[in-house]
Amino acid sequence: MPIVAQSTETTDWVSRFADEVIEESERRAPGKPVVVASGLSPSGPIHLGNLREVMTPHLVADEIRRRGHEVRHLISWDDYDRYRKVPNGVEGTDASWAEHIGKPLTSVPAPKGSAYPNWAEHFKAAMVASLAELGVEFDGISQTAQYTSGVYREQILHAMKHRGDIDAILEQYRTKKAPAKKQQQKAVDAAELEAEAGSGAAEEDDGSSGSAGYFPYKPFCGACGKDLTTVTAYDDDSTELTYVCTEDGFTETVLLSEFNRGKLVWKVDWPMRWAYEGVIFEPSGVDHSSPGSSFQVGGQIVGIFGGERPIGPMYAFVGISGMAKMSSSKGGVPTPADALQIMEPQLLRWLYARRRPNQSFKIAFDQEIQRLYDEWDKLDAKVADGSALPADVAAHARAVRTAEGELPRTPRPLPYRTLASVADITAGAEDQTLRILGELDPANPLSTLDEVRPRLDKAEAWINTHVPADQRTIVRDEPDIDLLKSLDEPARQSLRLLSDGLADHWSLDGLSHLVYGVPKVQAGFSADATAKELPPEIKTAQRTFFALLYHLLVSRDTGPRLPTLLLAVGQERVRSLLGE
Repeated sequence: MPIVAQSTETTDWVSRFADEVIEESERRAPGKPVVVASGLSPSGPIHLGNLREVMTPHLVADEIRRRGHEVRHLISWDDYDRYRKVPNGVEGTDASWAEHIGKPLTSVPAPKGSAYPNWAEHFKAAMVASLAELGVEFDGISQTAQYTSGVYREQILHAMKHRGDIDAILEQYRTKKAPAKKQQQKAVDAAELEAEAGSGAAEEDDGSSGSAGYFPYKPFCGACGKDLTTVTAYDDDSTELTYVCTEDGFTETVLLSEFNRGKLVWKVDWPMRWAYEGVIFEPSGVDHSSPGSSFQVGGQIVGIFGGERPIGPMYAFVGISGMAKMSSSKGGVPTPADALQIMEPQLLRWLYARRRPNQSFKIAFDQEIQRLYDEWDKLDAKVADGSALPADVAAHARAVRTAEGELPRTPRPLPYRTLASVADITAGAEDQTLRILGELDPANPLSTLDEVRPRLDKAEAWINTHVPADQRTIVRDEPDIDLLKSLDEPARQSLRLLSDGLADHWSLDGLSHLVYGVPKVQAGFSADATAKELPPEIKTAQRTFFALLYHLLVSRDTGPRLPTLLLAVGQERVRSLLGE
């Protein structure tokens, strides 16, 4: 049963769009399911920027479901698009894949070693698995299946009959004065941008223009299988169509009313689908806001098919900490699967839910992930005690559950940075990990690592895949005798105070109190004294003390949080490394 939506006076962006979509659906198609849509091109790794194309309508669809309405979230797999280029950084491919440029993605071999039958299925599979983990419910539509089975035959014939009207719309946006070569490059650049934005696919041109005029349809060559074709003749009454391939000179005459080896060009294909599927809501990438872009032009062309352009926000790019804007054609861009390797689905959902679609944001694969997890845990606590703001409560609710129920979560979510530190220090040894985590809170000891999974596994994966080797923590085997001999009496006293207090403070909270308290006691203050009661010099003394401990324990200036590090090393070994 759908979860009944909470009544909120202060709504978030998802609720506002849901209101609009429900109202518009009732106007356009009363009594029918609400249709929202996404388009993904499996032309290479489907990255985290593309995920916004899915998460935006998913969140809106899920809100509509919570309110008890029937809704369909369509994901159009644009697997009948042309193979445009060999993406960089795709394992199992080489320069020989360039021979397939111009073929449908489903006619291109999968990378070497893949278990999937073709290029499109290879890259689609990883995304499908990630969406399942994220709790995204959708109806997938293969455009290869739609076109090759003749589903769109009437729409294709209709577009060909009204090619003059379509050409007139497109003509408004064509650059007439630019040299042909420059104009072609401009079209390619625009196609690249639209593909990178993650909204549907892109074609290098907007139709077949030759001596016979303009045609919004591209056959795939019967000889080479590529779309490097030009329609040279077409008869509306008989639907007899002749084309020639510029790649190999192959020519063929077919009856378009029976022919299923071709497709409408992108700027016509997308609005045709809006009308065919009755799409009410579909977002588009920031590049679609420019004049002449597919979303803008499609808003006019869709009328030829008897439909209306969907409600659709422009969504901004998603970045990665320390990386430039994502492009699937450049290779090496993180995918949802990469993100889910190091973070729980709830956190990834939250990142998309808390920002309006037109707000850009970054997903952290570096140290920033620890801060994001701290922020998430604080929000979790505020929601639990009722102190969170309404918009934050809404974003949290959308992250942890869908209309179908709660997403699986870590039973005992210990701080991510703590788990990462322990995974770093123990190199994943489960017995040591359980010992250390079991000592964090002696009053409520951990009995099994299953209590902290999957968060522990995500933190360990982050340590192993995203922390450089020179930043990993290696505890010293022997005391640093030279450093210990060089210490003055105050420094030696600080180490004695720490050693003497270990046994009585052997817990995460206790050791935190101890390491911060030693410099206070040395300065003549109580270990419980607050920052307001202390002079500024105490902070300097604490930093100096911490640096000394790091040097003695791991031979570095910094490292994991000291309480966690001390627990990991163990009392006896700590005392040994401190010179006792």
